[in-house]
Amino acid sequence: MTLWEAIAVLVAGVGAGMINVIVGSGTLITFPVLLAVGIPPVTANVSNSFGLVPGSLSGVIGYRRELADQGRRLLRLGTASLLGGLVGAVLLIELPSAAFDAIVPVLILLALVLVVIQPRVAKAVAARRRPGGDPDGGAALLVGVFLTGIYGGYFGAAQGVLLLALMGMLLQEELQRINAVKNALAMIVNAVAALFFLFTSTVDWAAAGLIAAGSLVGGLVGAKVGRRLSAPVLRGVIVVVGLIAVTKLLIS
Repeated sequence: MTLWEAIAVLVAGVGAGMINVIVGSGTLITFPVLLAVGIPPVTANVSNSFGLVPGSLSGVIGYRRELADQGRRLLRLGTASLLGGLVGAVLLIELPSAAFDAIVPVLILLALVLVVIQPRVAKAVAARRRPGGDPDGGAALLVGVFLTGIYGGYFGAAQGVLLLALMGMLLQEELQRINAVKNALAMIVNAVAALFFLFTSTVDWAAAGLIAAGSLVGGLVGAKVGRRLSAPVLRGVIVVVGLIAVTKLLIS
């Protein structure tokens, strides 16, 4: 990479770190930049997974107050994310990307619809929920988090949007607390995928290092910004970023 290409990758890492903590879809900033500087697609994806782990960690630290009393939920959903992320990483190495890539825009659009209708659906679900029911979303949320983990381990763009939509629909919880859990689950997926890629694929360590440095800073900034957003504003940001993600994927 030239100096200017390295700067571009670093700046992309900062932007991705911020967006991932607030909403998700940071990969749609870093991945195209890595391709633009000449890194092959699979290597770019693998290097991106490594680079975004520090940003995810900084986001978790920034949201630590919202996570303080959610240990049981994190253990339950985190296990599903870990297993899903590992499956997704295996698929990236073993399978062609065409079929999976084709459904990604559909998944993101579905997630955006769920985000928009989430308040009404959450009220309807709460009204029908039986006393003593599972407060953590039941089996449906576990399966959804596992499938999102597969997606995240494979490519990861907008996995945060999918997680927010799923948990917003199935949990009776404040959006900021859900966002904190989302950051932790995304970190788990990125970390397990990166660990798998370490032994099975090629990593461009220069690119991964630049994204890591940028995403670490961006994650800290994003946590400060995201925690101050009201639920309606945060939901609006989710929709806007999700639509941009779909547009970029369709164009590419």
